[in-house]
Amino acid sequence: MTAPVRVAVIGSGPAGLYAAEALVKQADGNVRVDVLDRLPTPYGLVRYGVAPDHPSIKSIARYLQKVLEHPAVRFFGGVELGRDVTREELLDCYDAVVYATGAMVDRRMGIPGEDLPGSVAATDFVNWYCGHPDAADHVFDLSAEEVAVIGVGNVAVDVVRILARTPEELRHTDVPEHVLEALGRSRVRRVHMIGRRGPAQAKFTTKELRELGALPNSEIHVRPEDMELDPAGAAVAESDRHVRGNIKVLREWTGPPAGDRPRRIDVRFWRAPAEILGSTRVEGLRLEVTRLGEDGRLVRTGESETLPVGLVLRSVGYQSVPLAGVPFDERAHVVPNAGGRVLGPDGAPVPREYVAGWIKRGPTGVVGTNKSDAAETVRHLLEDHAAGTWPEPDRKIEELFEARCLPVVTYADWLNLDAAEIALARSLDRGERVKLARWEAMRRACHPS
Repeated sequence: MTAPVRVAVIGSGPAGLYAAEALVKQADGNVRVDVLDRLPTPYGLVRYGVAPDHPSIKSIARYLQKVLEHPAVRFFGGVELGRDVTREELLDCYDAVVYATGAMVDRRMGIPGEDLPGSVAATDFVNWYCGHPDAADHVFDLSAEEVAVIGVGNVAVDVVRILARTPEELRHTDVPEHVLEALGRSRVRRVHMIGRRGPAQAKFTTKELRELGALPNSEIHVRPEDMELDPAGAAVAESDRHVRGNIKVLREWTGPPAGDRPRRIDVRFWRAPAEILGSTRVEGLRLEVTRLGEDGRLVRTGESETLPVGLVLRSVGYQSVPLAGVPFDERAHVVPNAGGRVLGPDGAPVPREYVAGWIKRGPTGVVGTNKSDAAETVRHLLEDHAAGTWPEPDRKIEELFEARCLPVVTYADWLNLDAAEIALARSLDRGERVKLARWEAMRRACHPS
């Protein structure tokens, strides 16, 4: 039997773990996969991107857990590419490397006032309420009664929903304790969700949209004039069942608000953020009225209005960041590739380096999209390996870890952290799990005395 293919997968989110699964299946088990992650926890956006009140989606983690428990797969958390190990060192230790690090920062809007305190990337807010250790000590001023969320995708809907929920509604989720306490002090009573285009161009799903209307302590309103469809929007609604579903739900909310609930959500279309107002922090948001031109491009009409908001959360898309030493397209914000094969500056494939997930294709698709995406990458990797031109790895990653005294988190260590979070929830009478969100607490849980 030939020696197993040794592959490092950088990133333990869905893209990385689907790549590990594809390697095991397509190589008929004759493979050894090490999954490396900067964090001590696996599952990526399934843990740190799925809203805490969506436990059914988090069940994907139970599927991904089986990948990590395969005998041919190992997990090494707490290892950061560029800090703890270099690209060149990985290539010395493995036959091939698959980069699957996702898209980690929000796109900017590029408007005046965007850097004022109180103007926040939605990613930071999501990371905070999902318990990401990088965001554990972030402070969000929830003292303003009105808040604007820029964007009409599912992430924006998640943010609006968390802002509109009461602490009692979130108590039995896995929200970290300090986040639950901060949300309990929130004075937010009105949330504006703002889209630059019309309802036919919105990116949220109908299921997510309906959840806004089901919040027990919030009423929701859409202005009837915002629901008037231009010819292009009408054509999309006619041909796309998903868009028709969204429009049907939105039109149910165009009646006058009853005013009998403590919080209100306003879904606004045809409004483009033009300027965030304030001297030392956010005091308002100026919006310009928009429409679609004959060529389908967005046109600003010159009309404007100002919302008296004290917090602006920007959710206008994600983008990936460069990896140390790895080719990167600064305009498309992806690693240049052909079917997952990394391409160098000359456009030729870089031997033994591959990509999967958002860093390969951009922030598109749903969690399941990563499965077929990873399968394509792995197919090309194994084809290239079968050509027989790769050098043999000349060292083992464990030797490098030991030489540097790196406090690597193994899968067994992660299970200790997993058990600690379950025990914490039990002690607080708070559902199945309460996340530990601070680095030191997570390290102690990984290595209990």
